[in-house]
Amino acid sequence: MRTLSRWCRWSSVSFMTALAAALALVTGVSMALADTAAGSASASGSATAVTANTTASGIEPAMSCSGVGALDLAAAVPGVPFEVTSATEVAADGNTLGNWAHCDVKGVIAPQIHFELRLPQTGWQADYLQLGCGGLCGSVSTAAAAASYGCVPLTDGAFAVASSDEGHSQGGGLFSTDPTLRADFGYKSDHLLAQVAKVLVKHYYGRPATHSYFDGCSQGGHQALTEAQRYPTDFDGIVAGAPANNFTALNTFSHAWTAQSVFLDGGPATITTADLAPLHTAVLKGCGASGDGIIADPLSCTWDPASIKCQAGQTSTAADFCLTADQITTLRRIYAGPTDEHGQLLYPGYQLRGSELNWAGIVVPTTATGNTGDQNFVKETIRYQVFDETHPELTYRDVKFTSAYFEKIMRSNEGLYDATDPDLSTFKKAGGKLILWHGLGDQHIPAVGTMAYYKAVQKAMGGAAATSGFARLFLLPGVAHCGGGQGPDKLDALTAIVDWVTKDRAPESLLTRTVDSSGKTTSSRPTYPFPHVAKNTTGGSPDSPSSYTAVKSTAEAGLTLNWLGSFRSGYEKAGNWVHGKWVVTPGRA
Repeated sequence: MRTLSRWCRWSSVSFMTALAAALALVTGVSMALADTAAGSASASGSATAVTANTTASGIEPAMSCSGVGALDLAAAVPGVPFEVTSATEVAADGNTLGNWAHCDVKGVIAPQIHFELRLPQTGWQADYLQLGCGGLCGSVSTAAAAASYGCVPLTDGAFAVASSDEGHSQGGGLFSTDPTLRADFGYKSDHLLAQVAKVLVKHYYGRPATHSYFDGCSQGGHQALTEAQRYPTDFDGIVAGAPANNFTALNTFSHAWTAQSVFLDGGPATITTADLAPLHTAVLKGCGASGDGIIADPLSCTWDPASIKCQAGQTSTAADFCLTADQITTLRRIYAGPTDEHGQLLYPGYQLRGSELNWAGIVVPTTATGNTGDQNFVKETIRYQVFDETHPELTYRDVKFTSAYFEKIMRSNEGLYDATDPDLSTFKKAGGKLILWHGLGDQHIPAVGTMAYYKAVQKAMGGAAATSGFARLFLLPGVAHCGGGQGPDKLDALTAIVDWVTKDRAPESLLTRTVDSSGKTTSSRPTYPFPHVAKNTTGGSPDSPSSYTAVKSTAEAGLTLNWLGSFRSGYEKAGNWVHGKWVVTPGRA
């Protein structure tokens, strides 16, 4: 028998074979890559592994695709009204998910959660994968999956795949005043989709999915953690990348702080994209980065921008870069994070040194009078999302960094948009496995926030050892928001989560890669579970994974934050219509 996880590992076989010996030394565990590449078909040991007579062609559909649209499923999911609006056979189309023919099912879950479900016509291996979205969502896309680079089963159609628009079209204002739509976006839509999609999978193939997985980054990471916290039995394995789980504080205080820091006193930007390259060079030097231009442990770097302050009469140039007093103020604020009048953080994170090249367009504008992504994120949040009523007149300048304003904002939406509960005991008890990952060069969602949440999980779950048995965090040096940046940014966490679920094989490391436009891997290195970093201890090529060893980061292990908020259980509330009134009560579901 071959399990799905072994098929995943058959990606890029020639490359993996060449690195087999090195990787076995790097990870400290035998990955058996050489045997895999040679076609080993040993049993997985999983009681639910797909049998040998179905692995070649997969499980065949039990009904026609057109028949899906004619199904009477009114009572199939109690309390979840939905309809299938179309079911169409689609030929292999070579999109980013792969080249496989499928039954493309589209539908609506009441009141207006639009979804799409791709049901492979051949090759299905009895697994379901639900994908998250980005930003404020607002559109349906099953065209790409995060953290799944090189997983052959995904590109061969081994998963049934679904996603939704989270119950609204683009634009936060379209759902801000409707409590049902706010709840659907905040926490409910993915749970409803999981129920509906699993029913459709069961009818189409004549049997239920064996395992269910969730994969998302950014808002998709928020969705992933919402599922683990509020609906812990929906998915067996969850991959959460760069999660926007502290949604309210992130989109209010973190983004407003950087915007007000860049546009000091409402004036022109003190830092623009033209400053980023020489600034980044100075940061690398100040942090003692290695020759590859990547800071492996940026949390440990405390470089002060004042060290390159312009002297009297000095003019900054690319060759002789220096910072003005206002620029130093801006950078110190960005690296420190948003604080109130008592110096307490209003968001448990801040931009890490070494992320500067990724700030263009998000943190800093192209010109001194331009706009930034941070300005726009704040505008959507405080105008249409955090308050019961809309405030179309507000901008990032209206956010106040005080304890009183923090209290007002954080109490305004009843916790509907946040996924910060560290108690994952029910998820763990159900056998769930969680992989968190985050780029350390993330310009949009500071990676420190994810470190802080993971440490809170460790505390709530009985310590680091108890937590690592079901949840692990991987940090990618130099990598920007959900990919890109300066470090190797392609990874296959989907393989790792399937292995963990089906074979109880916890990931000791994940291999990350830089891939050029032709699809060639030009660099790769391992990333290790928090709080360990990959250090080049051999003096070998920085592009070779065999050069690296896992070293515990003192800065990561000792991370503490003076945060005004808290990661705690019991803050969640849920809303429902009762006798014509919207009633909000404490509770996860």
